[in-house]
Amino acid sequence: MLSRSVLVTGSNRGLGLELVKQISASLTPPEVIIAACRDRDKATSLQEVAEKHQNVHIVKLDVSDEASYKTFFEDVEKIVSPTGLSLLINNAGIAPKSTRINMVKWKQMMDTFSVNTVAPLMLTKTLRTLLTMAASQTQGNTLSVRRAAVINMSSILGSIAENDQGGLYPYRASKAALNAITKSLSIDLRGSNILVTSIHPGWVKTDMGGKNAPLTIEESISAIINTLHILNEEHNGEFVQYDGKKLPW
Repeated sequence: MLSRSVLVTGSNRGLGLELVKQISASLTPPEVIIAACRDRDKATSLQEVAEKHQNVHIVKLDVSDEASYKTFFEDVEKIVSPTGLSLLINNAGIAPKSTRINMVKWKQMMDTFSVNTVAPLMLTKTLRTLLTMAASQTQGNTLSVRRAAVINMSSILGSIAENDQGGLYPYRASKAALNAITKSLSIDLRGSNILVTSIHPGWVKTDMGGKNAPLTIEESISAIINTLHILNEEHNGEFVQYDGKKLPW
């Protein structure tokens, strides 16, 4: 079993939807899979998955709406109590069109930071007690996704060291900042035995990645799930890609 309970944000399409599909279809699926999305009625593919698997719960969440977090927490708490939430995958994200210095706009920067950077931090803060509850179910102080973990879906475009083309200001900056948040969370949550890691899913054929991407959604998520199984203390506060290879900041 990957984890006793898993929560995936942005699960109505793309990587998030495929995560829910593959995790729910595994030989030993989690007892609870919470698929968070903004509009349940429009998430028809996600509804089909939930109809096939009774352990999949669709819960409404707009990650950019701070006012909705309290209700979201209460909804999640009802589902995962009394054992808590084992795995939070902060997957929801946006990617504005390619932006050079002469085209970048203030609102574009702020909106991207709100979804890609601020929301993962604040959602982790909101769900912290449930993650801590899950971590306390296991003796010792080892780290793994089976115990309790926060996985932030990042991107190689957030790597400062690998940036040799410039541009993409909103997306690059938001993911670089998310990586910094991952590092700080890994320190702040270590005392509660909660693992925190940033993962780059690869260049994937999604609405964001485009049709020229070399990886299919299925290939990327299959590799990510395999990597999740092996994450441990060495990966806490690290930046890795879908196959487990460590990436430069």
